[in-house]
Amino acid sequence: MLLVTDVGNTNIKLGLYDGERLAASWRLSTDLKKTSDEYGLMLMNLLSHAGAGKQDISGAIMSSVVPGINYTLTHMLEFYLGQHPLLVGPGIKTGLNIKLDNPRELGGDLITDAVSAFTRYGGDLIVIDFGTATTMSAVTAHGEFLGGCILPGVRVAVDALTERAAKLPKIDLELPKSVIGRNTVSCMQAGLLYGYVGQLEYLVSAFKQEMNAPQARVVATGGMSGVIAGMTKCINITDRLLTLEGLRILYKLNAG
Repeated sequence: MLLVTDVGNTNIKLGLYDGERLAASWRLSTDLKKTSDEYGLMLMNLLSHAGAGKQDISGAIMSSVVPGINYTLTHMLEFYLGQHPLLVGPGIKTGLNIKLDNPRELGGDLITDAVSAFTRYGGDLIVIDFGTATTMSAVTAHGEFLGGCILPGVRVAVDALTERAAKLPKIDLELPKSVIGRNTVSCMQAGLLYGYVGQLEYLVSAFKQEMNAPQARVVATGGMSGVIAGMTKCINITDRLLTLEGLRILYKLNAG
C-alpha cells in the first residue's frame, strides 16, 4: 500500500492507497511544535483503525509547502514505517513541460494538482486550489505548465479584515441572502464571499484569454472549493481528492 502526504500551511492530509483505490484518508493539523514521535503515534493509530500496519506500507510520497516540518515528517515515516518518502520537488518526473522562468521555484502543491488534473481530465485546464493561499495554474492540452497566480485564501482574507479593523467582529463564512448586507456581519460576508467570486471569475476569464483557450475547463479543489463552486458557473469540476490522486500518480511515475 502507498501512503501519500500533502502538507499544507494549516492541515496535513494523508491518503492510504491500495493500488488505485483510496482505502482511507485523514487530516491532521500542521504544527511545527509537534515531534516526529507525536506524529508517528497518531499515524500508527490511524493506520490501525483502517486495519493496516507498518508491514502493509510499501511506499510513501510527500508534498509540502512548509519546509520547517519536512525533517520531522520524513524522520517519522522512516522510523515508524521504514519508508523514506519521495519528496515532490525539483528533479521529480511530472510528465509536464514546465514553462517557468525558474522551474525549481514551482511548489510541490501546484505541480501535484496540475499533474492530477491533466492526467484525469486532459485538455486545456485552469487548476484552482482553495487553501490557506488560493493558487491558480494554467495547463495546456499539450501538457505545458504555463504558470499561474497566488492570492490570499478566503479565510486568510477574513482573518486579515478582523485583525486589522478593530470594530469588525469575527464571522462565520456563511453565504448571505443578498449582496447588499443589512448588518455588519452580512456586509462582511457579502464582501468577502461575493467579492472573492468576482475576483475569481475575472481571473478565470483573463487566464482563458492569455491561454488562447476559451473552452479551457476549470478544476477546483481545496477546503472552500464546494462553497465557491456553488456560487459561480466558471468552475466546471470540483475534485476534493485532486491532490491525493496527484501524489499517487507522481509516485507511479517515479517509483520505477
